[in-house]
Amino acid sequence: MKSIYFKNFLATAIMVLVSFLMIGVAFVFIGQGYIIKSHRDNMESNARVISRLTTSLVYEEGLTDLRLRILLNGTSLISGNHIFITNDEGLIISCSDELGRCQHLGRSVDASYINTLEQQGSLDIVTDLGGLFSSQRYVFAMAMTVADSGAPVGYIFVSTDRSTIMGAWSAFIWVFFAVTLAVLFLALVLSLVVSKKMAEPLDEMTAAARRFAHGDFSVRVREDKGTDELAALTSSFNNMADSLERSEQQRNEFIANVSHELKTPMTTIAGFADGILDGTIPKEQEDKYLATIADETRRLSRLVRHMLSLSRMESQGSDLTKRRDFDLNELIIRTLLSFDGRTEEKGLDMQLQLPEDHMSVTADPDSITQVLYNLLDNAVKFASEGTAVTISLWKQGGKAYVSVKNRGETIPADDLPLIFDRFHKSDRSRSLDRDGVGLGLYLVKSILDAHNEDIAVTSRDGVTDFVFTLTLAREPKQKAEPRKKPEQRKKPEPRKKAGQEQAAGEPPEEE
Repeated sequence: MKSIYFKNFLATAIMVLVSFLMIGVAFVFIGQGYIIKSHRDNMESNARVISRLTTSLVYEEGLTDLRLRILLNGTSLISGNHIFITNDEGLIISCSDELGRCQHLGRSVDASYINTLEQQGSLDIVTDLGGLFSSQRYVFAMAMTVADSGAPVGYIFVSTDRSTIMGAWSAFIWVFFAVTLAVLFLALVLSLVVSKKMAEPLDEMTAAARRFAHGDFSVRVREDKGTDELAALTSSFNNMADSLERSEQQRNEFIANVSHELKTPMTTIAGFADGILDGTIPKEQEDKYLATIADETRRLSRLVRHMLSLSRMESQGSDLTKRRDFDLNELIIRTLLSFDGRTEEKGLDMQLQLPEDHMSVTADPDSITQVLYNLLDNAVKFASEGTAVTISLWKQGGKAYVSVKNRGETIPADDLPLIFDRFHKSDRSRSLDRDGVGLGLYLVKSILDAHNEDIAVTSRDGVTDFVFTLTLAREPKQKAEPRKKPEQRKKPEPRKKAGQEQAAGEPPEEE
């Protein structure tokens, strides 16, 4: 299987080659035309300069054959073109060759060319001038006229060999292809380096993914310090690796904790049951040990129930189909009734601070009942005897806030960040609650997270306060009622004291 490194390099190489091929083809057509046009423009310029200077010499100083030859020879040496002049009948009277070497002197240009010059005034063709030249040449010719009459007195022929132009063009082509090959080589080397640099983190991620498949989540890939997509990918990959490592660690801890939580009661049950069966435990003490077995069995039942709830939460999340609007006041009161017996045993005063009006929220009522039950169970369990447990409800900014507050031992600051972790039990809670399994608050946090809600806990001076939020239900639109007259408006009622239902759904006062 070809690697992405090879594919990327091959694609880049093909793209560069095709690009240079297209540029080369365009350059050949455009460049050749430019070279030819440049030489023709040069020949035309030579002809016009010679015509102008010749006319000037005729009128000012007198034109001699020597001066004319010097003029033509100098211009030819500078431009590299061959030049000759004819009279008005086409007879060659002077040329740019050195003295005594003018092969065309005394010869005549074909009459057809002279006729064309008489009609058009100039001539620009590729020709051998009727055999005058031994090969095809680029020729530019124009008439020399007298300013007074405008009649042609002779003709100037400027020519250059095609091989000269093509030689210049060939040299230009070779330079172009040499530069092209150098640039192409550099482009391919750069593509090779860039492709390798792009492929390295992908190769590292592939190797890391293979190690993940074998259960090793400690490997990380090098993060690029740039801001491109590859840097974002490596960063996201490492974040995923961190998440997988945490999940694996939590899974291992979960298995270890479950094993520990199951081992203790099962060992107790098995030991006491064997003791009763083999007669080690006296008959008169069997009821005592049977009660312990029953307690441990109930503890196992609670653990299994919590684990099933937890598994359902983690696999299904928040079931949006079960969300509906309901009265939070009613749900709080209904949940609180299930704690009457336990609060009486500890002499706890259950204080409600609820708004007089209904407060509707949107959530899964069964899940929120579980949240309230777990928080109240926690508050009653750890409240000092003879103190109060306060449940408050108020609304603010489109949210309903529920507070469950008790007075007991202060939770250490180091334990607060861990209080919602799975199977977390502080030394304080282990001594006060031997039957707990450490999943109640984790379930609370999981349910509220599934609802996209928040929960916070504070513990100072023996007062522990859990506060969570729920989204208020949207009120149905009603037709606007006519404004009441001032004397018809109700006067605000005074706020009730703690222990009674609080008015207006305002935040509770601090204890």
